[in-house]
Amino acid sequence: MSEADALAFPPLLWGEAVSTDAFDHACQRALLGCDAGLVAYRVNASVAQAALVFAPEVPLAKAMAMLPLCGVGFQNALGVMAPPEVAVHLDWDGGIRVNGAACGRFRAMASTADPAAVPDWLVIGFTLPLIPASDRPGDTPDQTSLYAEGCAEVSPHALIEAWARHSLNWINRWDEEGSRALHSEWRGLAQDMGEEITRDGLTGKFLGVDEDFGMLLRDGETTHLIPLTTVLEPAP
Repeated sequence: MSEADALAFPPLLWGEAVSTDAFDHACQRALLGCDAGLVAYRVNASVAQAALVFAPEVPLAKAMAMLPLCGVGFQNALGVMAPPEVAVHLDWDGGIRVNGAACGRFRAMASTADPAAVPDWLVIGFTLPLIPASDRPGDTPDQTSLYAEGCAEVSPHALIEAWARHSLNWINRWDEEGSRALHSEWRGLAQDMGEEITRDGLTGKFLGVDEDFGMLLRDGETTHLIPLTTVLEPAP
């Protein structure tokens, strides 16, 4: 591992540079019983990835707040490092938006899919494209990359470090203060709030989220609740 790859993380977090998918690596390490606080990360010329292992002490339904929390941590980190004209927003299901276009996403996996069970582990990770996927980016105007949005001076290694710091700060606030501050911060960053969207076969107005960040979707006279646990990827 080169000096550039040896990232510095705050207390309680520790890093592993990997050459494979960082999210998959973190999930495998969690499955084998690694300690919470592992940050697996991978940076190459085209992509930056990082994934954080949690050991929740609350049921999965509440622990899923770590998905929007890590998204807020990412926005806080990139918001400081990017030029001021760069806007970063978050999709409810983990997508990252930069200047309105999709720019990577967050993923989530846990040891259980039961919302009422306390999971042995939970992994939240992101993939961020650094350069366009093709040499014809105009063909996919709804997709973008970090460097294509005026962020060529942003170091992906420094961004991962900053994401870990900001996320840990939000974890501490969530532990000590509850979810109100996180809800407030996330609502200001949420993509498509108040808009007509389609999710899980339902089309309606995205009204907001409940206490556990479940989506409230208004369809005519009916308000549907779509739990955030529905975005979990199945554990191996």
